[in-house]
This record gives sequence, C-alpha cells and structure tokens, in this order.
Amino acid sequence: MKRTFAFAAALLAASFLAGTASAKTFIYCSEGSPEGFDPGLYTTGTTYDAAAYPVYNRLLEFKPGTTNPVAGLAESWTVSPDGKEYTFKLRPNVKFQTTEFFTPSRTLNADDVIFSIDRQINKANPFNQYVTGGSWEYAAGMGFPELIKSIEKVDDLTVKFVLNRQEAPFLANLAMPFASIMSKEYADKLKADGKMEQLNQMPLGTGPFSFVAYQEDAAIRYQKNPDFWGTAPKIDDLVFAITKDAAVRYQKLKAGECQLMPYPNAADVKAMKADPSLKVMEQEGLNVAYLGYNTLQAPFDKPEVRIALNKAINKQAIVDAVFQGMAAPAKNPIPPTMWSYNDKIQDDSYDLDAAKKMLEKAGVKNLSMKIWAMPVSRPYMLNARRAAEIMQDDFAKIGVKVEIVSYEWAEYLQRSKAKDRDGAAILGWTGDNGDPDNFLDTLLGCDAVGGNNRAQWCNKEFDALVKKAKVTADKAERTKLYEEAQVIFKKEAPWATLDHSLSVVPMRKEVSGFTQSPLGAFTFENVDIAE
Repeated sequence: MKRTFAFAAALLAASFLAGTASAKTFIYCSEGSPEGFDPGLYTTGTTYDAAAYPVYNRLLEFKPGTTNPVAGLAESWTVSPDGKEYTFKLRPNVKFQTTEFFTPSRTLNADDVIFSIDRQINKANPFNQYVTGGSWEYAAGMGFPELIKSIEKVDDLTVKFVLNRQEAPFLANLAMPFASIMSKEYADKLKADGKMEQLNQMPLGTGPFSFVAYQEDAAIRYQKNPDFWGTAPKIDDLVFAITKDAAVRYQKLKAGECQLMPYPNAADVKAMKADPSLKVMEQEGLNVAYLGYNTLQAPFDKPEVRIALNKAINKQAIVDAVFQGMAAPAKNPIPPTMWSYNDKIQDDSYDLDAAKKMLEKAGVKNLSMKIWAMPVSRPYMLNARRAAEIMQDDFAKIGVKVEIVSYEWAEYLQRSKAKDRDGAAILGWTGDNGDPDNFLDTLLGCDAVGGNNRAQWCNKEFDALVKKAKVTADKAERTKLYEEAQVIFKKEAPWATLDHSLSVVPMRKEVSGFTQSPLGAFTFENVDIAE
C-alpha cells in the first residue's frame, strides 16, 4: 500500500523550515506508518493514533483514562423505550478545520453524521468504494449494515439512528475511531473535483489538530486547530516522527529528539525508570496476543490439531523472552481485567508428549507450516519475530517444521485476511470500547470472517451466544453468555492465546497532561511541555 504524497511532503519540509522559536512543538516517536487517514477503512492502533484522534471527533468520546463514553460532538442523546431509536443533539457552532487544501463554508450538522456512517454501510453511497479495494472492516465486522435500519435528519442539529434490533454496546461503538465524523462538504468538493481518494490522504475534521502533511515512513505534521470546539491544545505543533525500531525510539527519547514513545523494548524499561530525565507510566493493558490458525485450511481445520499445537507452545518462555515480566500468559481471548472473563477455564498445558500423540492420532505426519510474524511492535506483542522463533523451536520438538514469514505492516494486515492464507499468523488486539463484544464478536464472529476474524473460524453455537449477548440489556445475563462462549472457544481452539501485556509509556520528565488509555490510544490534545 505504497503511496506518494508529493504535495504533503513538500508542505512538511516547508513547515519545518518555517517554524518559529516561540511555537511549542511536541514530537511523538511513533512506531509505524498509518495505512491511510480515513479511520473507517482501518482497524489498527497505529492508524487510529495518526488519523482518528488528532484530526477527528465522534458523537461520543471515551472519557480520558476510562472506557466510559461521554458527550462528544453530540451534547446529549435519548434512547427509545424499546432500545431501537437513538436521537442525538449535536453541539451548535462546531467548526471544521480550515487547511491549506480546504476552507469550509458551514459548521457541523446532521448531514455530516449521516454521511460518515452511511458511506460505510450503503453500497450506493459514492464513497463506499472510493479507495481501490477499500473495505469497511469495522462497520461490517460489527454488523452495522444489518443493525442500522436508517439514519434520519430530524433537523440540522438533530440526528436519529433507527436500529433493527437492540444493541447493548451501541453507544460505546459510536465512540470508536471508525465512527469518526467527517465533513460532507469537503467530501462533496473532492467528488466534484475527481479527487475522492484525497479523503484518505488529506484528512479534515473537527478535532484538536489540523493535518498539515505526511512524508511517508518519515513524519506526520499537525498544527493546533484554532477553531477547536473543546479545550484548546497547549502545544502549537504535533509531529509524529515515525521510528519503527524500539531501540532507536529510545535513543531519540534520551537525546530529547522526541518527548514520548510507545512500546519500548522490555529490556530497556528498568534503565528508563532509573533515568532522571525520563518518567515511565504503566498499567495493565486491555489486550491479547494470539497465533491465529487458518481454520479453513487442512490440517488446521481440525480442532484436535490446533489443540496439539497449542500444547507445544511454551507461552511462559515467550513472555519471559519478549516481555521480561511485563506480561502474563493468556488462556482466554479476552483480558482478565475485562468483565465476563471466565477464570474457571483451564489453559492448555505445555506438554510436548501429549502434543505428539494428538498429532499422531489425528493422522498428521511431517507437517510443515508457516508462522507469520508482525513487522512492528504492538503493546500485546513487542517482538513477534522472537515469539515466532520460540514457537518454531517448540514445534520442531514435535516434528513440525516452521518457516517464519513477514511483510510490510499494511501488506501483512491485508494478506492475513485472506481465506486461503497459509499457516498461522501472530496478531493481537487492544480493546476499542471496553466491551467483551469488541473481542468476541469483532475478532471471532462469523460476520468477521475474511476481515478481523483472521482464524476464518465460524462456529454457529459460539456466534449465537455472542449475538444474543449483543441484544441483551442485563449485564449479568450478558456475562453468562460470554462465559459460555469462552468455553466453546477453548474447546475449538481457533487461536493459540499467547499473552496479555502491561502498557508501558516512557516520556521526557518535562511532559505533563498525558493520560494513559486502557484502550491503548495515544492522544495529545491535553499534553504540555514545561519551559
């Protein structure tokens, strides 16, 4: 997914040369390049950090440091007694950003909300396929096309969502990045000019920072939005310095070349904590890392084969080598900090002899397979290559030959969706809204096969349980349904669950106002730098 942003690159270079000493610039050493700048098209934290959070807002936002949805672009809302109609009152006089490439002529209204969601669920919308191969993976995986009956403009500042059924996590879902609100006026201008693809290259929203330029694999530049409807940012310029190597990010942080970095090497954290020029935040992550088998391909279509391989994985060795105490082995597909976690489930024991016998009983001999290793650090997996090497050694002990493969991040994500993908892929997830549905249905539901469901696993009994939980208002009943679903998951083993990690964020000591997100988001509208 290589792109050329000649205009943006030129702007970026000019913006650095034109910087003034009085401007307060915050530099974030980010871990990778965004896939694009349209949050609806993607599902990764790297892209959301670069696109959704600086530039856009949503009807609801998560209160900083929590998974609680609060008022965003919608200042209030009501829900009908049957739970099928949600009516949102929009904030008045919310301005879209004025940039070098577009000057808006009006403020936010209901048309923008309708456009932002309709394009993701309505194939007749001109922007539904405006990017070659574009797919609305999140909207589709969460069943929005079937869930939303209509989106109606009551008046300029009132919009009503009519659903086909109750949906317990609906409000939380609207606070997620894929539901970011875009300018319909800007989109219409791009369509008229024959430049629709620029919606994914030059973003424009209502958020705290305006997009200035992107130099691919190098840097992204934003400026404070002077018309931001919320509390004005304390910094003037925000720069994402794209630095894929964690060791290099650390060196830049120590040298003061950036103020904050994500996903440090576990081996460096002790030294970071001892460095008087730095400070380190940490908290339990709402995440899971996994090895997803392609359950459509033999012999991984057999649960007994998948369980045998799981028994051959020394998860503690992975945790020790990759995280050095900053993670714990995972047994369930949701983290233990999430409500409905089924702690009664017994994890597969590390048992090479049992693994060999199970493969023999399944008639599997001389198995060769691929393990896909992510090329980037993520909170749930700091070094996928190292984890893959440990599994490669483990599998060799039971007679399974492993080839480790990898691709550039955007290509890795795209290729790993394929139903004919070979082998098993290392991936993971950090929760987007604090609801179990965001893991169990989004990653493992039948609707998500070919998208977020990288295991291509569709179990009707499991799917019925998580779908029923979606339309159940009572939290205790939802908990029971999700606990039952986890039992089926463990029995069928579409994944080898690997770990749940701590989230560790090092920064310069002069940084203030940064709040760690349980959802793994990196947002900077409240940060400041001491003079």
